[in-house]
Amino acid sequence: MLSSNIYLGFFLSLVSLVLANSPSYIRYSTVTGFFAQDENTTSPSSFNFLTTNFGLLNRTYPSDQPSDKHLTQWQRFSHYIASLNAHSGPEVSYKLLYMGRHGEGYHNAAQSYYGTPAWNCYWSERDGNATTTWADARLTPTGVQQALTVNAFWASEIRDQKIPTPQSYYTSPLTRCLATANLTFSGLELPRQYPFVPTVKELFRETISGHTCDRRSNRTYIHDSFPSYRIEPGFTEYDELWEALHGETSGDQDIRSKAVLDQVFGNDRSTYISITSHSGEIASILRGALRLFIP
Repeated sequence: MLSSNIYLGFFLSLVSLVLANSPSYIRYSTVTGFFAQDENTTSPSSFNFLTTNFGLLNRTYPSDQPSDKHLTQWQRFSHYIASLNAHSGPEVSYKLLYMGRHGEGYHNAAQSYYGTPAWNCYWSERDGNATTTWADARLTPTGVQQALTVNAFWASEIRDQKIPTPQSYYTSPLTRCLATANLTFSGLELPRQYPFVPTVKELFRETISGHTCDRRSNRTYIHDSFPSYRIEPGFTEYDELWEALHGETSGDQDIRSKAVLDQVFGNDRSTYISITSHSGEIASILRGALRLFIP
């Protein structure tokens, strides 16, 4: 459940991966019943992960032991995930995805200012106006503050709830996501063996449209602006997927969303994975690869 009107929202999903028929094909399914985001009764317009422990439901798990009473909900949940993986066959694994949307960008502010009809019909095809640029949109001051608020929330969850932190980090190549990931995770007390060093992946980008906000900057800019980030092999210098006045269908996006998940999970054995992306792309991952209904 994801609302396009909420900036820097998090959707957490426990995912089961099955190597179906051959190691080259991965079948995904969402294991529901653990997060408020999974529940049909949860309103995407009013849900706030900052006040609900990331949406983790207060419940028991089959792996609970009498000695676990002193543990937090997150500690008991992480034990349950470990139990699932310990008792699954060699072709099945369970992973927890932390999927975070970027903070407010200048394109979001422009759409609010001009209104959706004028934005879609005219302004979205421009690089900006006389005062603001929104091609490969940067974060607004509000977007920066949103990311810093989430950073403080992660710090409290790590300290008080003992939440398992991501073991791997991935991000869209668009600047608003590159910056959001940096502001969200930098400075946290992370395990030394799992530092915040995200991998930039082309296909985690937003729905490809004729809007200039969805045209990424070149590889050199990304490397120079975020030198600690890894850029996936084969990442082209210039954006070869964006084309003015053209866009991909939802079906095409769902195909690429599964392709990028296959790339990640075919090579990454981490259980806890962070993906910083966009409302459209996260929705595609959920409805396409994970087969989760998005109202």
